[in-house]
Amino acid sequence: MSAQDLVRQTACAVVDKLRAGDVTPLDLLNVLEKRIAEVDGKVNALPTLCIDRARKSAKALMQRPVAERGLLAGLPVPIKDLTDVAGVLNTQGSPIFKDNIPARSDLLVEHLEGNGAIVYAKSNTPEFGAGANTFNEVFGATLNPWDTSKSAAGSSGGAAVALATGMAWLAHGSDMGGSLRSPASFCGIVGMRPSIGRVAHTPTAGVDRNLGQQGPMARNVEDLALLLDAMSGDHAADPLSLPAPATSFLSAARSGKKPKRIAYSPDLGITPVDPEVKAITRKAAERFADAGVIVEEAHPDWREAHECFHALRALDFAMSKAKLLREKRDLLKPEVVWNIEEGLRLTVDQIARAESQRLAMTARAVEFFKTYDLLLTPTTIVPPFPVENRYVAECAGKQFDNYVEWLGIVYAITLACCPSLSLPCGFTASGLPVGVQVVSAPRGDARVLAGAKVLEDILGVRGTTPIDPKVKG
Repeated sequence: MSAQDLVRQTACAVVDKLRAGDVTPLDLLNVLEKRIAEVDGKVNALPTLCIDRARKSAKALMQRPVAERGLLAGLPVPIKDLTDVAGVLNTQGSPIFKDNIPARSDLLVEHLEGNGAIVYAKSNTPEFGAGANTFNEVFGATLNPWDTSKSAAGSSGGAAVALATGMAWLAHGSDMGGSLRSPASFCGIVGMRPSIGRVAHTPTAGVDRNLGQQGPMARNVEDLALLLDAMSGDHAADPLSLPAPATSFLSAARSGKKPKRIAYSPDLGITPVDPEVKAITRKAAERFADAGVIVEEAHPDWREAHECFHALRALDFAMSKAKLLREKRDLLKPEVVWNIEEGLRLTVDQIARAESQRLAMTARAVEFFKTYDLLLTPTTIVPPFPVENRYVAECAGKQFDNYVEWLGIVYAITLACCPSLSLPCGFTASGLPVGVQVVSAPRGDARVLAGAKVLEDILGVRGTTPIDPKVKG
């Protein structure tokens, strides 16, 4: 099999080849190194490589019997440049940390490596993951491979682009307000924000910080489920982490289990949406009827989402970044300064109100999913926008108050504690990808994966990536 053919294989197929001895982890690293040299200069997705470290890890893994090489069996995986990998540069997209090399890996990385992942690169992210457009002062902007004049979204933009261009079979991402789902939508790949605690990670700034979650990204639902299996499991150092389920997520994705009743909402009642995005996602949701599923237009009442997220996100930034504001203010981008200052101005009453709102939103979600197995919405309210725009300032005639408000359709799901997956569902008239968001009740990860796989099969979108970058602008 040629290197180009191997790049196009699914992650599940490549893992099967690793187990059969048809390829080795070292073979895969050689293929990726070649592909990165050919492609990454056009999109800037993987600015930090650690190939020598990866080869050392691969050789050590190959000393073990095949049966003891973990779920990924030596498959290379890039890690987002917000997460520590021992001995590898971790900039967090900030000039403050442009020379930061951690001595120890995050729990998430240790767990993945224990499951046979070979870390070979760090994927690009905006500064501290703030903002749904992947650019920073350390490495510059990551470009959308479907049209390099467009944004790849963020903050897991580097991971999404690496997948879409064949520089990765699987990728790690993270998500607070759509940071994993939005890039998946913009780049035509699959990304999932799992339930709270599904993926153990090293706690920072607070044991109970849970707005942000770590999650898997891939080119199709089965590959994504494989990576979620490899990421899942509890750890004493992360007290909120959950045990791995008795039935694997890959089995759930392959179960063929159809939802009985789904809801579609074009806007959750809280946001404007581009008409073309609305039409494409509605058409995709309605295709569930081809499988005999009842499709209705409905959504929970989440009217307080903007106020609630604004407060809790600001609180999170104040908890984790206030020291940087005091000591390194001149090195922080304006949006990060604004977020920290908003958090520092919060009163106890405002925080209590936001937490109460989140409780109410979650309770309504649980009640809603007693009637509906899944909720489908657009993942992003606009198609990919010009990369030079720092964020979306307006949609369908509405001007937004701040740089995160355009993400309401994803952060409402975050607040309600629901697992959510972005699935490619079509293209705009200009050829740009559009994603549909598949949501279920808290802890309903398996149901999300099963339903998304059914819809993926109906839509026939699997196999549209990897692509060579379409250089424009």
